[in-house]
Amino acid sequence: MELELLALGDNGWGDEMLRATLVTLMVSLSAMGIGLFISIFGTISKLSKKKYVRILADTYTTVIRGIPELLVIYLLFFGGSNAVMGLAKLFGYYGYIELNAFVIGSFAVGAISGAYSTEVMRGAFLSVPIGQIDAAKSVGMSKLLIFIRITAPQVLRYALPGLGNVWQLTLKDTALIMVTGLVEIMRQAHVASGSTYSPFTFYVAAAFLYLILTTFSNRIFNRLESWGNRGVRRE
Repeated sequence: MELELLALGDNGWGDEMLRATLVTLMVSLSAMGIGLFISIFGTISKLSKKKYVRILADTYTTVIRGIPELLVIYLLFFGGSNAVMGLAKLFGYYGYIELNAFVIGSFAVGAISGAYSTEVMRGAFLSVPIGQIDAAKSVGMSKLLIFIRITAPQVLRYALPGLGNVWQLTLKDTALIMVTGLVEIMRQAHVASGSTYSPFTFYVAAAFLYLILTTFSNRIFNRLESWGNRGVRRE
């Protein structure tokens, strides 16, 4: 039977698919962390009073969001290797250097995640009522205190729904890094289907695994949104 191909142990590919799922989750978490880190500087840059800083940030988000995600991965994977080999040649090494697939995959998907997270965070920051900031200043609160007590909590609340969507995008974009050779869900499904000549079985299994991850993630973000909205009066 086809389902026997998904059994655990030596007679099936179940354990390999589960390990690939763990790799997918690790890449997704790494990429999301990188994306959030980028979004901090991206948001600050987009809200900067310096025009050239805003132009640089706008260029980054426009380019990343304007070209296919797969192309971003290709550019960083092959471009990164060329850059490292070019640097190595300056020190007299002329061999071929291939970057770690997990690292480059995480940074590539993280760069994509960062562009979308930047726009989410910028929108959340602009959603904070300016009147509350002015009121805080009028009672003598410092900029740091205003950020901790007023700006940050509300930015987080406004940003959570958008960041949940970015996480789902990041999770699914990890399927594209199979081109780097990293054995995540899609790569493992491709290898297994080629070995058993049962592509439908393994691609359905891959879809099921992604669905589990996205559904579970959605529930977590729903809980976080409820936590972020606690105490907020609903009209």
